[in-house]
Amino acid sequence: MDRDINRLKVVLAEKKKTNKWLAEQLGVAPSTVSKWCTNVCQPSLETLLQIADNLEVKVQDLIKDNQLI
Repeated sequence: MDRDINRLKVVLAEKKKTNKWLAEQLGVAPSTVSKWCTNVCQPSLETLLQIADNLEVKVQDLIKDNQLI
């Protein structure tokens, strides 16, 4: 997928958290989180809710606003 859909990499950096930390919180492989951060694939909506909860942000903060493109 060529388009950046999520802002996970940015939000992780803002929160000073690592891919490995998030992977541990969610019980997934670090490579899975890496794919989400590079927008190779996207987390499910349920997982996105868990990510937002772990990072203490709104789901909307994790999704790129296409109106700004």
